[in-house]
Amino acid sequence: MLSPDRIQETFSRLQKFTSADEVEAIIAGGHSALTRFANNTIHQNVAEEGYVISIRVALDGKTARATTNRLDDESLKRAVQSAEQIARVQESDPDLLPAPSAAEAGKENSVQRHFGATAAIKPEDRAAAVEQIVSVAKQHKQTTAGVYSSSESMEALLNSRGLMKIHRQTSSEISITMLASDSSGWQKANSPNVSNLQPKRLAEIAAEKASQSTHPREVPPGKYTVVLEPAAVLDLLGFMFFDFGGTALLEQRSFLNNRIGTRLFGENITIHDDAYHPFQSGATFDGEGVGRQRVTLVDKGIVRSLVYSRATARKMQSSELAAQLGKIDPTGHGFPLPNEIGDAPMNIVVEGGNHSAKSVNDMITSTERGILVTRLWYIREVDPYEKILTGMTRDGTFLIEDGKLQGGVRNFRFNQSLIDMLQNVEMLSNSVRASGEESFDMVVPAMKVKNFNFTELTKF
Repeated sequence: MLSPDRIQETFSRLQKFTSADEVEAIIAGGHSALTRFANNTIHQNVAEEGYVISIRVALDGKTARATTNRLDDESLKRAVQSAEQIARVQESDPDLLPAPSAAEAGKENSVQRHFGATAAIKPEDRAAAVEQIVSVAKQHKQTTAGVYSSSESMEALLNSRGLMKIHRQTSSEISITMLASDSSGWQKANSPNVSNLQPKRLAEIAAEKASQSTHPREVPPGKYTVVLEPAAVLDLLGFMFFDFGGTALLEQRSFLNNRIGTRLFGENITIHDDAYHPFQSGATFDGEGVGRQRVTLVDKGIVRSLVYSRATARKMQSSELAAQLGKIDPTGHGFPLPNEIGDAPMNIVVEGGNHSAKSVNDMITSTERGILVTRLWYIREVDPYEKILTGMTRDGTFLIEDGKLQGGVRNFRFNQSLIDMLQNVEMLSNSVRASGEESFDMVVPAMKVKNFNFTELTKF
């Protein structure tokens, strides 16, 4: 990967090509590879290495960005010229702030997210893991498909006011689907540290789900107690966190408008944004280089705080909303400028149970009649203010009766308010790092929820 000296040298070269008031560069890239398998065999193995440099200039209150994937002088010069040409035809932005200095950006705590064993993963290592997964599939007379990917990456942000931030990280991820004659099972895991992945164990869980859900029965739709495994929780909750950015509230497109400081969820719901949590990944600075702060978004059901970019914090401080929001400062949650999003929390940690934490099995045992949901898909927002979502279950949906799984059921479509759901959580497991398909990875618990609204059956 690019060394700090090479990163600094690249930025120094591009500075020679601009006469802009300010210049900023985000340099990102590294090496990534994946092994894809289907029908119990590997059918694709690809790898790539490359870097992208995104250059932003500021000219007379105007800003624009241009990008290149080449680091030679001529390519840097063309990208700088493109950014300047685009900036000159923009309208002046009264909210544009000077780029932060190193002192203004602040320092963040160090985290360990680069692991040598993950960086050293070879195609043979991924193939060996796939062999274990296929072996499990064959033992159960099933067919498996999925992906095993790994990467080593870096992200650096530098600007002409002396700021330089660098983050290095590794990543490993496995996604497994097991197919039986009329049922399926699924598992997915992601970690910077490959030692946290257990390919065979994931395969065994997915295969067991497929085996136990064969010949799914038809259960009528309606309101059920549901046990949502962490992947299902994550993909639902992911639809609300962009509303916790200050920009969304200012633009009145947040479901939190007129709800800050109220008890919106159950008392057992506490949510933080915490880039330093040991289960988290990603850089500890935002798209402007500002250090990320740990922010409690929801405390025992009460919406307490939002997150802010630098410009949004400044606008919020002089807005009519300031009085109801308490202390307003940049929290290190901005995206690279220019952007339309402003800010959002991206390192979500939902507190699980403490001494009374229940496992998924405990939740099942305590349920007289309900539904176990492994994962969800095709989720769409129906009502943005009440946060009503629709979507479908898949890859492991089970009937619970008298505290036991009674086999698979046909999948459901749901229409469910997230607000109502988080008011009706009866049990929480310990929180884990979870991966889904509809949202970014989070640290979340499994949840037992009453009155979850299934509206119809699907055709599979």
